[in-house]
Amino acid sequence: MAFSLARIPGPHHFGLSLSALINLRWLAVAGQTIALAIVEWGLDFSLPAIPAFAVVGITAAVNIALRLGYGPTYRLSDKEAGALLAFDIMQLAMLLYLTGGLVNPFSVLFLAPVLISAMALKPRTTVLLGGLVIAVASALAVHSHPLPWRGEPIVLPTAYIAGIWASIMISVVFIGAYAWRVADETRKLSDALAATELVLAREQQISAIDGLAAAAAHELGTPLATIALVVRELERAMPENSPHRADIKLLRQQTERCRTILRTLSSLESGLAPFDRITLSHLIEEVVSPLRDFDIEFEIRLPGDRSREPVVARNPAILYGLESIIENAADFAKEKVLIDANWDEYEVNITVSDDGPGFAPEILGRIGEPYLRARGQSILRRSKGEEEGGLGLGFFIAKTLLERGGGTLRAENRALPQTGAMVRMHWLREALEAFGDTTAARAEGEPVPSLAIRTPEH
Repeated sequence: MAFSLARIPGPHHFGLSLSALINLRWLAVAGQTIALAIVEWGLDFSLPAIPAFAVVGITAAVNIALRLGYGPTYRLSDKEAGALLAFDIMQLAMLLYLTGGLVNPFSVLFLAPVLISAMALKPRTTVLLGGLVIAVASALAVHSHPLPWRGEPIVLPTAYIAGIWASIMISVVFIGAYAWRVADETRKLSDALAATELVLAREQQISAIDGLAAAAAHELGTPLATIALVVRELERAMPENSPHRADIKLLRQQTERCRTILRTLSSLESGLAPFDRITLSHLIEEVVSPLRDFDIEFEIRLPGDRSREPVVARNPAILYGLESIIENAADFAKEKVLIDANWDEYEVNITVSDDGPGFAPEILGRIGEPYLRARGQSILRRSKGEEEGGLGLGFFIAKTLLERGGGTLRAENRALPQTGAMVRMHWLREALEAFGDTTAARAEGEPVPSLAIRTPEH
């Protein structure tokens, strides 16, 4: 039931699609051309039209060359995308140099390449592009052609130009950092959800194998019974001194062995299937049993009156979620892991605590986020070969799976003088038992009861 997460990739950058970037640049070319035409002929302002249109034409020529040189599905590497965005910054700087510098209202477009880089490229590339924007904006603040105007050019105060420069600098830093943070969280969440889907897909494969085994047992039962009958008849008819009698006896024994195996497979449909309903205490014991070989003591506390004990299913989501939480506690416990389960007619609660160092204070309020790192301390169960300070996927997956069953999960440290971590899990009893019915309902074609997924408290 436990799957290693060591091979699941961490957050990564997929790069930019060349086709998407070319389309964005065509929009820029169209907008720049229209703006220059309106200023030159619509408003009858004076500007160096030929050099300005030549700068726009260079961008159009580069776009055409890229479209002809690469296929429509080509994805740019980080360096390639960074180089093209740097070209766009320089092209915009040339246009602004010819049309007023920073006092041109379109100087705010310096933010666009930095924003695109922050959303799709590596932080180092974004920092370099931001530095390029700061450099060219600083140069434009010092020297540029005057702003297009009728008659005498407008001369704005130096303090005003300095204010525009400062606003662009602050915007580049703030918006770039904000966009990178949002995009990074999105990438992390996407990767973590992919890891969750991988775990569930593996469990579904196991379930499918169980179903195939039961079907094979039914299909093979009749011909195997016929073979067993024929073998017995041959054994009776075989003379005592026949040289083939030993072979017939071996054939009968192997036939009986096959029938025993098929009876075991058939039992998967009636009472022994991994998704059959069991009591909550048996479910916890099933999760804990493989971990008892560790040098850690496991204590399970249950209510004295177990007459109204919840009955749930061996559901992969609940099994894997509980196993991840309990195994994580075992990884960091010094001597003992305590599992405390209690219930009434309306609620079910399970608390897993250990006597280890506990959760790092700086990440305690963020536990459950994907790819969460703790300095010098992992918050996750560790698979063999995983390094310290894990990615946070194990806890995220466990939390996601348990919440699918209508549960909530809260992590905290034990109250002093005790040490260690504590994870509290809570379900509405009706939701937990209904989640146990979903597999059987799907198998029989019955409607699956809806589950109330509650948002966990922090």
